[in-house]
Amino acid sequence: MKKAISLLLAGLMTTVFFTGCKSTSPATSDATPTSLNTSDIKDGKFVTTKHIKVEVYDRANTGGSKPENNYYTQWIHDQMLALHNVDVTFVPVPRWTETDQINNLLAAGTAPDVCVTYSYPTIQTYANMSGVYDLNADLKKYEKWLPNLYGFLGKDNLYYDQDPSAGNVWAIEAKLVNNSRINTFVRQDWLTKLNIKAPTTTAEFETMLKAFKDNASTLLGANAAKMVPFSISYDVGWRAATLLDSFVPDNITDKDLYINGFDDRHLLLPGNKQGIKVLNTWYNEGLIWKDFALYPAGDKTEDNMIKAGYVGAFTHNFDYPYRDGDNGITASLHKLVGPDAQYVAIDPFKDDAGKTRKFVSAPIDRKVFFPSTNKEPLASELYLDFISSPDTLKFLQFGDEGVTHVTQADGSFKTIAATGDKIMNSGNNIDYTITANGLVKDGKLDVKSLAVGYAGVDSSLIQKSYDTAQTNTRVSPHFNVGQIQAETGVGQALNTKRDTMWDQAVVAAPDKFDSVYDNGLKDYLSSGGQAIIDERKAAIAKLK
Repeated sequence: MKKAISLLLAGLMTTVFFTGCKSTSPATSDATPTSLNTSDIKDGKFVTTKHIKVEVYDRANTGGSKPENNYYTQWIHDQMLALHNVDVTFVPVPRWTETDQINNLLAAGTAPDVCVTYSYPTIQTYANMSGVYDLNADLKKYEKWLPNLYGFLGKDNLYYDQDPSAGNVWAIEAKLVNNSRINTFVRQDWLTKLNIKAPTTTAEFETMLKAFKDNASTLLGANAAKMVPFSISYDVGWRAATLLDSFVPDNITDKDLYINGFDDRHLLLPGNKQGIKVLNTWYNEGLIWKDFALYPAGDKTEDNMIKAGYVGAFTHNFDYPYRDGDNGITASLHKLVGPDAQYVAIDPFKDDAGKTRKFVSAPIDRKVFFPSTNKEPLASELYLDFISSPDTLKFLQFGDEGVTHVTQADGSFKTIAATGDKIMNSGNNIDYTITANGLVKDGKLDVKSLAVGYAGVDSSLIQKSYDTAQTNTRVSPHFNVGQIQAETGVGQALNTKRDTMWDQAVVAAPDKFDSVYDNGLKDYLSSGGQAIIDERKAAIAKLK
């Protein structure tokens, strides 16, 4: 099987250039205890320099720095060299095709020593072919040497994916600190101009979209033809999730959420077809961006439309319109449209119990793993311990005092727009804090720091968005039943089928909607979806 996959992916392989780092380093952290001693290590440092490669996402940000070679990578490099005599090199992987790229690198045997992915089925596929390092023994053997990793993630995240029978740990789960998923945003200045209140129901939201369309000339003047009342992308399940999830019955059980919830866009949850039908209606009435399905992940066309001021509403990550400082949506609107142009979070989509339900994951995020080609597992584990230390997280997330943040009277950190090499390519440097997603400071001040952590954005907008995303949340259940064999190797193919069927269903003529949706779902189920459902049913039935 390994040979077959390697041959299959060989034609898709991407050459990755390993680039070193060159700049000065701040003072060394003292987070790791000096009691780490073996025949190869004295006082926490390897006697002979170890070399490891670490994956980092490349987001291709306009105005950003090289993700593999910048101020922060140099800081990490110098810290690890000083603390442990470990030389770290970063390997860039395109963020929006990361699953494909990791597949390619694993198949070729050239994956970095420390890998990150959102796709656990990818890890499991290669683990089944002896292509992934089992962390179980090391986590036990070196627990006392990894105080930051254990202290931050805890055993829940470290052993979240442990096989209940064999005990294998193929990956550890990063911690989702601020468990906020997505919101729907609307142009507050447009509501004000049209004297419309923020919608509180689906019907009111639709009425608002129609008002935007009907008043395009008033809102956009000579650019009226560019009006987009509601924007979504090819990834319908993410970009319309607040609407789609409102059609899921409130009394759905944790068991049913587990059996049918393996698709993270909730295709198989009851009510999905009704939600897609609403989008189909809106699309055929000209309320949704007509070209949404044409642009792949990472394309900037939609973002540029939003920044130019042509979009009335959209659904995205809870902080999406407030990111990226001077290059972000808010700053662009202020420059191109005016200081009053602003997106604000709204919460109109109610389920059958009247709740604006948000399904959120357990406090897990990216999966961190080592390929079996990793020749320095201990050095790599010490790297994860270093990345998880409070001092490291604080510096990487907030940067230098007086340069990228200032400490306020209450102890919270207010972000300053960074320039030059100190620009962060990802929010709070999430692409380097690979064991953490969300601000890690000191409890209640995290939320305060979050609210003032977006340069050039009114903190009240951040607070409102955060509070909205936290309203009526429901954590997806985790049942540790071991590997579901039917999921192995089919995740990406099923995701592609799902996205395609939804795109086609949304743009279908009204009289073709049922056949397009039903045929697409039938194909999805026959391509592996039904086998996963059946195996999950059988597995959960065995649990006490």
